[in-house]
Amino acid sequence: MRKRLVVGNWKMNGGLAANAALLAALAGNWKQAPGREIAVCVPYPYLAQTQSALRGSEVSWGAQDVSEHASGAFTGEVSAPMLAEFGCRYVLAGHSERRQHYGDTDAGVGAKAVAAMRAGLIPVACVGETLAERDGGMTAAVVLRQLDAVLAALAPQPAAPWVLAYEPVWAIGTGRTAAPAEAQEVHATLRARLAAAGIKDVPLLYGGSVKAGNAAALFAMADIDGGLIGGASLDATEFLAIAAA
Repeated sequence: MRKRLVVGNWKMNGGLAANAALLAALAGNWKQAPGREIAVCVPYPYLAQTQSALRGSEVSWGAQDVSEHASGAFTGEVSAPMLAEFGCRYVLAGHSERRQHYGDTDAGVGAKAVAAMRAGLIPVACVGETLAERDGGMTAAVVLRQLDAVLAALAPQPAAPWVLAYEPVWAIGTGRTAAPAEAQEVHATLRARLAAAGIKDVPLLYGGSVKAGNAAALFAMADIDGGLIGGASLDATEFLAIAAA
């Protein structure tokens, strides 16, 4: 049975005082049920604070990126074993902002997912198309190309949990959201590719301007198992309402 999961991505936001209030609200108000989980992926400098605030709670945490290398002369990079030492459970791989601004390639995203798995982390591999690609009728081709690169990288690895997130670039931080039926269509395409590879239990998340007001309709779709939440994850009340959906 597929897990229901909501992951908050703080992006490059936060501050010690604001974080403390947000994390305390999440830890104090989220009660996990079987098959339901929430997590927050925070900037690297706040991992120690997050670990301290959420340790013993029912909220998981993780990071927003990871190096494909375990160690070495890679100044500025952070390895999966380092993240594991801070109690991370999840790590994002290939978020559209990393692809767009920092040159993450399809193959590189696959390598990051493998590195995360080897350290015992659960990678959240992200796929999604731009507005131009969507308008050009290329959505399926783009997301399947991105997914196939992850599948190729993971194929030689022992079976381990991972998560797939569909985040249409045109809906991230824009206020535009794919209609539930539109998101479901892409999720069904991704699910079919996973099934063809013999993979059944990978949770599929939707990301792109998800809010409390539209979460229930999105999460009611057959192949949408939860959400990758950006700005709304910085508001504890909003984030918990999304998770409750």
